[in-house]
Amino acid sequence: MRIMALLALVGATQLTAMAAENNFKNSDQTRITEQNKFDVKEIMAEGHKFFGGASANIASVVENVFSQFGKPSAYIIGEEGSGAFFIGLRYGEGYIYFRDGTRYKIFWQGPSLGFDMGADGSKSMVLVYGVNNPNELIDRFPGVDGSAYIIGGVGVTYQQNGSIILAVIRTGVGARLGVNIGYLKYSAQPDWNPF
Repeated sequence: MRIMALLALVGATQLTAMAAENNFKNSDQTRITEQNKFDVKEIMAEGHKFFGGASANIASVVENVFSQFGKPSAYIIGEEGSGAFFIGLRYGEGYIYFRDGTRYKIFWQGPSLGFDMGADGSKSMVLVYGVNNPNELIDRFPGVDGSAYIIGGVGVTYQQNGSIILAVIRTGVGARLGVNIGYLKYSAQPDWNPF
């Protein structure tokens, strides 16, 4: 009986991943070049529009990310909520934008574990490196949260899976204190299963 339940859970997870991938079928595979990457002025302008009042500190955070990784091939803008009491969960949704003007709805969710307590809601801007189309993001991206570069309530954490690097810039409201390790799973459909 337990084996059947486990197989059903694994099957449902696989079907969810396949369904999520199907939504991105219309995306084109483009080769990443300097011409189809975003420059720092474009990202700062989007950051100022999106973050509004918190945008005064965005410039220094974006400059720091650009000095480490250069120009991103895409970016995600969205909102998320999270909570933790040693074990945490994060759920978010937004849009991923590519230089050719295309955008796709995208969702993310994931667990975390660590010395972490509280809840928060935040606006997120993710600079995406090494991605040609959104299908490459349908995976898990591990990272450490809480040990990042923080200026005036704006923080950045990094996630990596192979050659794909995500610089997650967040600002928000709530009270959450600590450090944790976990991953985020990106998909084209909402999924309440964080694993």
